[in-house]
Amino acid sequence: MIGMDQHLGNSRIIGHVKGSEEGPTMIFFGGIHGNEPSGEKAIQEVFIRIKEEGISVNGSIYGIRGNVSALLAGKRFLDLDLNRLWTDEKIEKINSKAKDKLLNEDKELLSIHKVLSVILDTESGPFYFIDFHTTSSKTLPFITINDAMINRKFSKLFPVPIILGIEEYLEGPLLSYINQQGYLSVGFESGQHTAQEAIDNSIAFMWLALVYGEAIKRSDINGFEEYYLQLQNSAMKNASFFEIIYRHPLGSGDEFHMLPGFQSFETVPKGKVLAEHNKKAVLALQESGIFMPLYQSQGEDGFFLIRKIPTLALWLSAGLRKIRMPALLPLLPGVSWADKKKGTLLVNERTARFMAKPLFHLLGYRNRVINKSEILMTSREATAKNAMYSGKWWYRNKKSVENGF
Repeated sequence: MIGMDQHLGNSRIIGHVKGSEEGPTMIFFGGIHGNEPSGEKAIQEVFIRIKEEGISVNGSIYGIRGNVSALLAGKRFLDLDLNRLWTDEKIEKINSKAKDKLLNEDKELLSIHKVLSVILDTESGPFYFIDFHTTSSKTLPFITINDAMINRKFSKLFPVPIILGIEEYLEGPLLSYINQQGYLSVGFESGQHTAQEAIDNSIAFMWLALVYGEAIKRSDINGFEEYYLQLQNSAMKNASFFEIIYRHPLGSGDEFHMLPGFQSFETVPKGKVLAEHNKKAVLALQESGIFMPLYQSQGEDGFFLIRKIPTLALWLSAGLRKIRMPALLPLLPGVSWADKKKGTLLVNERTARFMAKPLFHLLGYRNRVINKSEILMTSREATAKNAMYSGKWWYRNKKSVENGF
């Protein structure tokens, strides 16, 4: 039942379980950032227990190490942030480099990309991709997803907060690249880097995911309910949806100091001093929740601000997507398809101003400005392989449908 394929070999693979029965292919990543080892440790623990207890598996389960060199060094990255390189353009550029010109993270990306290609070529779906992370500040455990309904529906099964819209602010995360291929992908931030709770939360999340994805039967896991309660209590029973409304970017060589004591999801009033950036005070632009404040030396994001998404808005967005309302957007003046796949809109800046950003968000579109007069609006919904997941119990879950998910 358990083994490692030789053609995947080396330290990249934490573990690989091939079940005797058909089922999903579930891929777990740990250590994409080298100073975040909790996910890697959690994956190891789960694989050990599966082996020792002889737990029956359906389909395949993979555990993949991220930035191996940075993990050994205990640093977020050595040359470049590995979780900001996953765009078609950057991958093509890395592939075209001579071997002696490759940076450390270039090599890591090529290695992971090869492993993913082998898995997608040799395994059958449905595919589930889950990436474990931790934060430099204290935090509730939470999920980050690109805003596709397959991601929403699966994420809602877990008793933790869910963050939408991070793809609008970050370029090149691994899960955004995978989601762009149409597969379900979920990021789980389990706690603070060095906290034992972060490892425990990742272990709990992995067991729940394996059951929800139907790779393992709930009855075969001793303590399933305790894992659920562990996450629920760690998240202080907060399982709301939130949306990112602001990112404070950092440039190379900037001096940035976050004021001490902030925790993710903490409410900050408008005008509160949050940080010092290049010797200037940074204030909260509006009352909102602080999110992932930076308390480490490496990173391109000083902090984010978030707000809770009303249940009515979530219900409305699900309904509009179900009746394929986004397909009518190109009928509006100043709006056209930017590609043949019809997953990206080219929107005139005047139209974008007239149609408030929240409306595009309701329909699943996130923007990335390309020049002064036009905006690219990309939808993960248009590329999602919904047919791969539509037969799954969690996709058809009546309670989820009633709540608009």
